[in-house]
Amino acid sequence: MASLDEGWADPARLYREGRRARLLLDAAREAAAEAVGCRADELVFTPSGTRAVHSGIAGALAGRRRVGRHLIVSAVEHSSALHAAEVHQADGGSVTEVAVERTGAVNPSVYAEALRPDTALACLQSANHEVGTVQPVAEVAEACRAAGVPLLVDAAQSLGWGPVGGDWSLLAASAHKWGGPAGVGLLVVRKGVRFAPQGPRDEREMGRAAGFENLPAIVAAAASLRAVRAEAAEEAVRLRELTERIRARVPRLVPDVEVVGDPERRLPGVVTFSCLYVDGETLLHELDRADFSVSSGSSCTSSTLTPSHVLRAMGVLSEGNIRVSLPPGTRQEDVERFLAVLPEVVAGVREKLGAPVSAGDVLAQERDEALVVDALGRRCPIPVIELAKVIGDVPVGGTVRVLSDDEAARLDIPAWCEMRGQEYVGEEPADRGAAYVVRRVS
Repeated sequence: MASLDEGWADPARLYREGRRARLLLDAAREAAAEAVGCRADELVFTPSGTRAVHSGIAGALAGRRRVGRHLIVSAVEHSSALHAAEVHQADGGSVTEVAVERTGAVNPSVYAEALRPDTALACLQSANHEVGTVQPVAEVAEACRAAGVPLLVDAAQSLGWGPVGGDWSLLAASAHKWGGPAGVGLLVVRKGVRFAPQGPRDEREMGRAAGFENLPAIVAAAASLRAVRAEAAEEAVRLRELTERIRARVPRLVPDVEVVGDPERRLPGVVTFSCLYVDGETLLHELDRADFSVSSGSSCTSSTLTPSHVLRAMGVLSEGNIRVSLPPGTRQEDVERFLAVLPEVVAGVREKLGAPVSAGDVLAQERDEALVVDALGRRCPIPVIELAKVIGDVPVGGTVRVLSDDEAARLDIPAWCEMRGQEYVGEEPADRGAAYVVRRVS
């Protein structure tokens, strides 16, 4: 509030009001740098976390263009990093996308194998924004340091909980992720890292973020980061207990659910699960009517009708996906009410879609050894529902071919097979879409 009165002037000017604004800006930079674990002259404020990622990637690639034009990202990076990689590739650069394990984490040794003599930059998020999995940043940073490659860490999800460990070179973050105001990001470039800011330059923020600083928002971002850090350790313990309650009880309360993400190396307040035979959009609306604001990576709630790139990279079920985020201060009674409401909501959506109620409902009199299910033109979760209805109609060893032109089926049918103990044979070409072949095992 004081910055609204004292920080309205241009901090680059030498008159009295400008000097006052400069003192506030310098104090905010010092506070933010202390929280990050860097020098104050290594940190600049940007208009957003996305801009910090874009500027960090572009500047580091340009600064090391003599080394090469190879960029490494993980398959589950935030879209801001993946979009920057697409622009780099379209401009003639090369990009390696490192796959992740089913938990959503990269294997450090696999990441290290992607490093090449012409690698200009490597990128890795500190924790995933959709499933909460914490990445092995320290191990990857060590491999990058040994190869002489700078590592940019997207710390948007984790910085409010603590500094990022490891010998990283660049870091980006976003204030609204830790409860600060929207429209403020951080970009840290360690001393010694070759960096060439791209685009028009001016004298502000060391030439790395053009434009007049939003001083009240910057001061609020630094103050909020310091405030949440003061309570982070205690609040993390409390929120972990609540998310563990959700992770443990949802599969017991709701049949045919897959809880995704690493069960241990994870953020304190994020839990994600996917429900078979559920339309994600309807599920979100029903939970919203019950006063629960949740998110989803399901293609059923996406305007593109494709699953989240994170869920796709992990190879987990996407239909009926729910991401629950527990902000600091979440009450135990809110979690208990969510767990009480969820089973009824899921059952209601499944009933509307005509989904099987349990595994026994898919059993029927055995007939042909091969069946074809035509689900063309029908979106998730219908292809999986139709598969579940007929799998019992073929003898053990028989197959079901599901015809679908829904991109989500490529992910959800193999995930269904793993959850229900059936064999996914593979994908075959079809006149429209593809044919997904499933063999009945039990």
